[in-house]
Amino acid sequence: MKIKVCGMKNPDNIKELAKLPIDFMGMIFYEKSPRFANELTFDDVNILPPYIEKVGVFVNAGKDYIMEKVNKYNLDLVQLHGSESVELCKELNETIPVIKAFNVADASDFEQTKSYEEVCSYFLFDTKTPQHGGSGQKFDWQILDSYTGNRYFFLSGGISSEDIDDIKKIQHPKFYGIDLNSRFETEPGLKDIKRLQQFIKTLTYEQD
Repeated sequence: MKIKVCGMKNPDNIKELAKLPIDFMGMIFYEKSPRFANELTFDDVNILPPYIEKVGVFVNAGKDYIMEKVNKYNLDLVQLHGSESVELCKELNETIPVIKAFNVADASDFEQTKSYEEVCSYFLFDTKTPQHGGSGQKFDWQILDSYTGNRYFFLSGGISSEDIDDIKKIQHPKFYGIDLNSRFETEPGLKDIKRLQQFIKTLTYEQD
């Protein structure tokens, strides 16, 4: 199972996160987010070891803006968390892997993923709220059984230290990884590294 920590914006916090055995680090380039990462420099981001891939998160941004951030920070993937078109996903995915996020509340919400199957590298399923992620709320993970698509997916939305047993119960063949954010913060954009470390250690131990 892959581990993605999202919503990073503090350089010292990123340095500490770089010491953990995670797979992806996400930075949000959406100005309305309290985790807006626009002040980060190239050096702030590229102190990560090569096995931690850098993900830029965007909400209804244009291709030029997205590619500007891809080039500025040497991003490895982009995550689209708004109502981006199939066409934009296709264009971007020809250059850089795309994670398309979908807000879900019930099984019928997986219908919207079908037209994106061939133009994205991964999906991400988050809780349906008026916000674009970071709500700290979970959806009913049992509905994941209704997802029959071919794309591997990340699970997002209010995952906390108390969810290890429930994460273990998910046996979906396309379940790729978990996306950790607000439940591991001391304030928006600042992660509690010790809490993350303990969670990862416990999760890894439980998996073994």
